[in-house]
Amino acid sequence: MSEEFEEKEESLFEAPPIAEQERMLEAVLFATSEPITLKELEGRMPHGCDAAEAMVHLRKRYDGRGVQVAKIGDAYAIRTASDLGFLMQKETVEVRKLSRAAIETLAIIAYHQPVTRAEIEEIRGVSVSRGTVDQLLELEWIRFGRRKMTPGRPVTFVVTQGFLDHFGLENARDLPGLKELRSAGLLENRPPPGTLPIMGESDSDEEESTEGQSELFED
Repeated sequence: MSEEFEEKEESLFEAPPIAEQERMLEAVLFATSEPITLKELEGRMPHGCDAAEAMVHLRKRYDGRGVQVAKIGDAYAIRTASDLGFLMQKETVEVRKLSRAAIETLAIIAYHQPVTRAEIEEIRGVSVSRGTVDQLLELEWIRFGRRKMTPGRPVTFVVTQGFLDHFGLENARDLPGLKELRSAGLLENRPPPGTLPIMGESDSDEEESTEGQSELFED
């Protein structure tokens, strides 16, 4: 009797056609401002739906259109096609520029993650002020990672999904190379060994000019 009941229950939750599942994904992605994972999408859909399969079909359907279903980390979102981004430039309400200290700190975290504060300071040659890290945390471009298995178990920093989303990256491997960074003015030649600023000099002592910065690090 129980087996018969289970069979009937399963039949009541027959998955809708894949085209209908695509429509469901499209509706959720359109209404959600933040990227959403397949697991979260499947949790919103009727029993028996396959969000992964429906997503493959949906992304193909949006290929070549003005908006695309972009993969951001392990999540998805509807975003303007990258080649049409210039059309949105006039929609910017406020442009906030990062200081050179924040740009360098963010770049080091992006390329060396997970990285500790001490490692950031070693690479930059100056100590990292709390304000610089707080600014990046407030922008939600970095977050705390796992503690490192070294004496003192220092906390590490990693870039966030929001960082990837802001710069149109699927993952950190899509970051520009050293040549692109130098041409954008985000890397410069360091003084010879022995002429670096004394450790203890903080970001607050630096020239925090942002003239000529690439839009790569503007919010």
